[in-house]
Amino acid sequence: MNEKVKDKIGMALFAVFIIGVLVGIYFLGIVGVFEILGVQYESIWSLIIFAVSFFILGFVIDLFFGTMGKLSAENVTGSINKFVIQFLFSFVTNWITILSVDAFMESVTLTLKTKLIVAILIALLETVFSDKEETNKAKDY
Repeated sequence: MNEKVKDKIGMALFAVFIIGVLVGIYFLGIVGVFEILGVQYESIWSLIIFAVSFFILGFVIDLFFGTMGKLSAENVTGSINKFVIQFLFSFVTNWITILSVDAFMESVTLTLKTKLIVAILIALLETVFSDKEETNKAKDY
């Protein structure tokens, strides 16, 4: 077999492995949070469908609200104000996503309190990590 073909196959397998690990971490994180909060689900497949639906719908909704949040935060002075604005937009994005996915999935049962906690937790993590990312970019320039 040609060396270039072997290299391409090896790189493709490595990329599939890395993507699998990242998806596994994401999924296990959701399972862990749901276990702690007492979320009930019929099967592991319904939880997988919930996680995938949340991810896909969240991506679509985040295109709109994420852009609005970033543009709004750019026009505000003070790091705390920027953090609060980004957090609020991220919370609204996650809240809408969770409500939408939960409305269509009867096999996963989330209480109102759980929806709020999950939306706040995800929004907080997104805001903190995006803030660190922007801080590191600013230091590079």
